[in-house]
Amino acid sequence: MEKKLSEMEYEEEGTVTDIEGTLRKKVAGMGIRVGKRLKMITKQPVKGPVVVVVDEANTSLGLDVAEKIIVEMKS
Repeated sequence: MEKKLSEMEYEEEGTVTDIEGTLRKKVAGMGIRVGKRLKMITKQPVKGPVVVVVDEANTSLGLDVAEKIIVEMKS
């Protein structure tokens, strides 16, 4: 099952399957690339940032960015 990163719940894990084209370079510098595993740590309500762990590092993303990243959920 796929979800937008912004739709993941606390402690959910998955693998990045798609990133909107123009965003790829921006998030690659944060370690977020297609094929990377990540885990949701916190998600602020309404329009707050989401925090994920990628390669054992916490990374904070704006909700608008998280909307454009698709994750295959770990079953």
